[in-house]
Amino acid sequence: MARFCPEKIYRPLRSAINLMAGIPSVVYGFFGLVVLVPFVREHVGGFGMGVLTASVLLGLMILPTIISVSESAIRAVPNSYYEGGLALGASHERSVFFAVLPAAKRGILAAVILGIGRAIGETMAVIMVAGNQAVLPDSLTSGIRTLTTNIVMEMGYSSGLHREALIGTAVILFIFVLIINISFSLLHKED
Repeated sequence: MARFCPEKIYRPLRSAINLMAGIPSVVYGFFGLVVLVPFVREHVGGFGMGVLTASVLLGLMILPTIISVSESAIRAVPNSYYEGGLALGASHERSVFFAVLPAAKRGILAAVILGIGRAIGETMAVIMVAGNQAVLPDSLTSGIRTLTTNIVMEMGYSSGLHREALIGTAVILFIFVLIINISFSLLHKED
């Protein structure tokens, strides 16, 4: 979008992506329930509520965030990088991919981290399309229950050891997110 999209297409496309980023997760969940679940049921098999449906829905949910932040990172790169690539005889595509994108790599990595963080913490949409079964999945069409869903579904009536187990689940979720962020930080330092 930042370097290849014509201006007359860019404005409505950017508006649509920003609109998608602002849609509440319950609306995405309803879309998944009405559109994705029947599609998966008819074309892939199973009940339609499972790992595959939740993965596709989470991908749709995080893409607008990743696209918006990445596009801002690419636009933040000084135009002299692109012009320098052109001055050295590179084509438009090579200037973008070998001069601009490496300079915007940190912002793009931040966009991916934000998107993954949203996917890991997502609860409402996943409750609606993942099948909500507290079992280990044996295929992509099997129902699942994520850590966040488990906490939300059972916290209201838990007490004693059950509540402590849910708090332990939250700690595991926190550690998992921390490990992902540290991994991205280490990856970022190597560059």
